[in-house]
Amino acid sequence: MWRLFVGFVLAVAGGIAMGLYMAKYKTIHETLGSLVLGLQSIPSIAWVPIGLIWFGLNDAGIIFVVVIGTIFSMAMSTYTAIRNIPPIYVRAAKNMGAKGISLLTNVIFPAALPHLVSGMRHSWSFAWRALINAEMLFLFLGLGFVLNIGRELFSMAQVASVMLVIMMIGLTIDLLIFSRIERTVESKWGLR
Repeated sequence: MWRLFVGFVLAVAGGIAMGLYMAKYKTIHETLGSLVLGLQSIPSIAWVPIGLIWFGLNDAGIIFVVVIGTIFSMAMSTYTAIRNIPPIYVRAAKNMGAKGISLLTNVIFPAALPHLVSGMRHSWSFAWRALINAEMLFLFLGLGFVLNIGRELFSMAQVASVMLVIMMIGLTIDLLIFSRIERTVESKWGLR
């Protein structure tokens, strides 16, 4: 779980920064937007060989796969969240003297927060899948490894059990963290 947490936090931070720059600067979106969208479509399992080559058989390789399998989804979610802010909010804030960091922290992020939380929830599922994919091929770590051993032993019971555990962990994290955050944000912003 700590590999998932570290990779997810890094991907969210990087994805928010990337999405913010794409939303703020039209040139960056026009040049990098298609690339980010294309990179998002690459399955996380395809990044595993690169992780193995660059980092070897260790936790850093798995974290790399989690980050790279998640960051582009978060970047696109952030871009969409910011682009969907009603322009009148930004114009009104600028008329009242908001600019730079003040505009970002007091207007843009609060207005985009409901969509950002939804994007984080979506990115969480990408991170979870990336972790399992990486663990299956790194050959010695985590649930993915146990799933792969079940496959090699032709043990349907083991494969089904591990898949059930993966699903239960995913649902538990979603219910305990993301559903609560989403409900809090929705009620605070009057969306419920």
